[in-house]
Amino acid sequence: MRLIGAVSHAIIDYVIAIVLTAGPAFAGFTGRQAKYAYLFAAIIFIVALMTPMLIRFHLHGAIELPIAILILVLPWLANFSRGVHSRNFFVFVGILMLSVWVMTDFRGLRGRAPNQAQ
Repeated sequence: MRLIGAVSHAIIDYVIAIVLTAGPAFAGFTGRQAKYAYLFAAIIFIVALMTPMLIRFHLHGAIELPIAILILVLPWLANFSRGVHSRNFFVFVGILMLSVWVMTDFRGLRGRAPNQAQ
């Protein structure tokens, strides 16, 4: 069952962008790991901002899934997995984004009666 609608998902996206922006200072890492966090914060913010006007919500979901997976595996792809703080931060954000993605109703079926959901 998909529990999160479009408005709630938008709010969560903005919160995740804030977490990615503030995360390096709170988690205590700098350098390119922090630059990746800021880059993904900007990408998520821009996609969330463009969704109501230019991007349909189901396409938003299709864009967000690979971003979440990339954030999750980035410490190993970018070779900074030995940095415990940055690695754990990116894994946490990736798992959070994947969890939100799984719970979001990207097709808009949440408010419909069961016989209309086909």
